[in-house]
Amino acid sequence: MTTATLSRLAGHARRAPDGLVAACFLSFLATAGIFYVNIMPALVSGLISGLHFTQREAGFVGSANLYGAAFGALTIVLMVARVAWRKASIALLATLVAIDALSMTVHAPWIMIPLRALHGFFGGMLVGVAFAVIARTKSPDRVFGVLLFVQFGLGGLGVMTLPRLVPVFGTGVLFAALIAFSVVTLAMLPFLGPYPPRPSAESGAATTARASIPQLALALLAIVLFQASNMGLFAYILELGGAAGLPKDFISTSVGAATWVGVAGCLLVIVLATRYGRTLPLAIGLAATLAGIWVLHFAGDKLMFVLANCVTGITWSLVMPYLLGLVAAFDRTGRAAALGGFASKMGLASGPLLGALILRGDDYGFLINLSCLGIVACAAAALVPARALDRAPSALT
Repeated sequence: MTTATLSRLAGHARRAPDGLVAACFLSFLATAGIFYVNIMPALVSGLISGLHFTQREAGFVGSANLYGAAFGALTIVLMVARVAWRKASIALLATLVAIDALSMTVHAPWIMIPLRALHGFFGGMLVGVAFAVIARTKSPDRVFGVLLFVQFGLGGLGVMTLPRLVPVFGTGVLFAALIAFSVVTLAMLPFLGPYPPRPSAESGAATTARASIPQLALALLAIVLFQASNMGLFAYILELGGAAGLPKDFISTSVGAATWVGVAGCLLVIVLATRYGRTLPLAIGLAATLAGIWVLHFAGDKLMFVLANCVTGITWSLVMPYLLGLVAAFDRTGRAAALGGFASKMGLASGPLLGALILRGDDYGFLINLSCLGIVACAAAALVPARALDRAPSALT
């Protein structure tokens, strides 16, 4: 991309704060703090093969990063409506670059685990800030769709390429990729609009629905369950494929390609937004997720392995924007959206941790079944607040 092209895009983002270019820039901001999530299989596999971490130690590194992010997102909730988000983002991005650079020099799990937890804390704060800003846009669901498009597109590239680079350049290449992403995001910040907090302008019935604390709690619980159920498997998907007898190159290529296929889900969100409400797409997406996870019982068949990853990739990028948009609808100042960021990180952290605790050797059947149960519970929690908002007069935007 040339400097002139970037300048034109930046100018368009300033003029159209609710436009597609601005949504892309905001998506980079929301991704920078947790981009390691999108390359989690490469990170876990790289720590195992490059630094000879055990399966459990590598899982603990990923979970520490994500639990740190969860508490960082929670910390920012109370102050997010008042914080100068642009200055805070610059400071947080610079901190992330420094910690990633330091991580390149660490080779012991007992040092790596707390260091990545610290990285996660500042990254979670950054995500909380970004989610709050997204909640102030005209259509948060659509921006969250763009966010998943960015994450899945670049995550697929990372999963396909980074495992091949680790044997050549070492595990440092994993952290170098994170540094590069943060630097690119820093370059985008000056071109975003101010996005001040704005009060909710919803009408009576919608305001009543959106003020319901029990419904907000159910929406947050649904995010935790969905993210934990997916990430618990995704973090070990390369090892799961290997245990099923698939070739390593085939596994990384198919998982990366499936991640790219997954962008179809968030493209649907970008196009449809809440035109048909949230209940219907959530119900369809969660049912398909359940089927896709169950198919992993037959991962030894190449076609079944690819199919399972493609289906769950599509539904992950379809369901999450609607769940995050559902939470954001409760409060346009951004506090509820920041809570959604906290719930997301708790789920993402809990999945790999649970996997690290229950996995024994190459038997992934119990973890697959547990993920299926998590998706069923997620559907039970998510559809109640989604239906309430769909029935509100101003719910469809």
